[in-house]
Amino acid sequence: MNVNRQSRRESQDGVRRVRLELERPTAAALQDYGFMMAASETAPRRSAFYGDSVELWTPGVFRSDDDTCLSVARVHPRPREVTWMERHFKHTQAFIPMGAKPFVVVLGAPTDSNLPDPDTVRAFRFDGSGGLVMHIGTWHEFPFALEQSTDMVVVLRNETNRDLEVKENDEAIGGDLEKRNVRARLGLTFVF
Repeated sequence: MNVNRQSRRESQDGVRRVRLELERPTAAALQDYGFMMAASETAPRRSAFYGDSVELWTPGVFRSDDDTCLSVARVHPRPREVTWMERHFKHTQAFIPMGAKPFVVVLGAPTDSNLPDPDTVRAFRFDGSGGLVMHIGTWHEFPFALEQSTDMVVVLRNETNRDLEVKENDEAIGGDLEKRNVRARLGLTFVF
């Protein structure tokens, strides 16, 4: 296992812990996982109705179908350790912060296997001024709050919510979801 951007493993209770360094989410750093959901340095489009009072950017391509839904999630601090990672096959899930509170997302590049590649797993600290839209198939854990009551908009499919309700052997599988217990399957967890 390459430890690029990861420090040495620590063993505790027979589980290897791979320490991830928190990184600043830049366009280049996120290119294998998704893209930033924020205003950018590029020239904005202007609204035909509001002129200079409304600036618009299209940060990347969002893909889904008519099963798309918006949820508001209130995330509270929890241990900074990843047990599960999941991916979606039919939509580009988005996490959009409300209230400008920081959060962390642990991401792994899409794979051809049913598990993330530990060498691609990275932890990104978002400052709350922008969100994240992931590529289809990007492995991830639900965002970690760094402050109490961090609210965010989650764009996903209704099917994904239904898939998450069917928990089997501490995992969930469905038409748009593969949620794997990396601790049980790989014998490791990621910490930041």
